[in-house]
Amino acid sequence: MTETEQRPVLVTGGASGIGRAITVRLLALDYPVGVLDRDGDALQALEQSVPAGGGALATYQVDITDYDAVRRAVEAFGAQTGEIYGLVNNAGWDQARPFVETEPDFWRRVVDINLYGTLNVTHAVLQRLASAGRGRVISIASDAGRVGSSGEAVYSATKGGIIAFMKTLAREHARQGLTFNSICPGPTDTPLLAGFDPSGRLQESLQRAIPMRRLAQPEDFPGLVAFFLGDDASYITGQVISVSGGLSMHG
Repeated sequence: MTETEQRPVLVTGGASGIGRAITVRLLALDYPVGVLDRDGDALQALEQSVPAGGGALATYQVDITDYDAVRRAVEAFGAQTGEIYGLVNNAGWDQARPFVETEPDFWRRVVDINLYGTLNVTHAVLQRLASAGRGRVISIASDAGRVGSSGEAVYSATKGGIIAFMKTLAREHARQGLTFNSICPGPTDTPLLAGFDPSGRLQESLQRAIPMRRLAQPEDFPGLVAFFLGDDASYITGQVISVSGGLSMHG
């Protein structure tokens, strides 16, 4: 049995977009992967497309805003694999709207999915990691949470919250052998971005602004996730990495 085969990883929102790319890469590296996603059709398509010979895949149709449902799925994955080693908090949702044109119901939906969903899954997994004395948590935040993003005020707030949440857990659990890091995508070619402006003009404008002159692709992120899960990242915790083609820089 390889080392990665002994390190089961949960991925939220792992049936489409960035999450799907992460799932496929981890399976290719022989990680056992559990995917939590509320889209049953996307889960089925994922199951049918995964090639044989990689890591084992388990899927769970779960709304991560439902803590009890999350806990049941985590328990099922833990029972199936024996333990859980890693968590990738990837699931998220937004609509581009100026803050003054939004309303509390919209705020709640954005906060519930992006922030409470991350809290729910992390809380359900964390005791297992702490008991095992090893584990990695990687959250897909956003550069919107670092530098802001016009039309995404509440989304930016939730992603900034996730970054602070990861840093705090990194401090609280450093002596237990756990690490917590955030990856911040810039504009990425996903259905979520396409939904902001179906005309494509926004995407064209963003490409002109990005120094590398292209949007990120979902495949631009799994390598960094795999790095954070691996032994070479064992002394890296509480960090925030921007993956934006140079659109935003910090340090």
